[in-house]
Amino acid sequence: MLRVFLVDDHEVVRRGVADMLEEDAGLCVVGQAATFSQALARIPALRPDVAVLDVRLPDGNGVELARELRSKIPELQCLMLTSYTDEQAMLDAIMAGASGYVIKDIRGMDLVAAVKEVGLGRSLLDARAAATLMAKFRDDAAKKGPLAGLSEQERTLLELIGEGLTNRQIAERMFLAEKTVKNYVSRLLTKLGMQRRTQAAVLATELRRQ
Repeated sequence: MLRVFLVDDHEVVRRGVADMLEEDAGLCVVGQAATFSQALARIPALRPDVAVLDVRLPDGNGVELARELRSKIPELQCLMLTSYTDEQAMLDAIMAGASGYVIKDIRGMDLVAAVKEVGLGRSLLDARAAATLMAKFRDDAAKKGPLAGLSEQERTLLELIGEGLTNRQIAERMFLAEKTVKNYVSRLLTKLGMQRRTQAAVLATELRRQ
């Protein structure tokens, strides 16, 4: 069962989302918060699997909250749920390590599916967010080239990440230990200036299209 924490300054929204998620046997809402400070105090203690965060909060924003939380709990998956379609906010959320970004007009069943999707470690990028992220990558590529400084082995690793392979599958393909692959992936993300594997996968997919 996936443990979920909700952060939204509107109580009606929080209760509605909580009721919706609780109807699914695979989800359990373990806590709620209305502000940035409340969430930062409560979430590390409860250790949920997924945090559903509003982008705009009375004392901060969900993007910075996602960044703070993931620095404290790297395994936490963050799903941004907001009324706003600001493309820069979407991009900032992804770069802060959020696994997904959905708009509040999403259907109930789709929201449940989205929470489950990110809870399993998969990405759920709004098409607009993906387009904005791609534009940034293309701009960066024009300036210095996205693969500058990567070894041949790291380029191969990036391609395999783009294929959606797990560390274990990559280890088998490259004849390496799984732990070694994990270390290589961390080093690759650092070189690319990224925080999440999802970002590297998106980059690899875009490069294949060029």
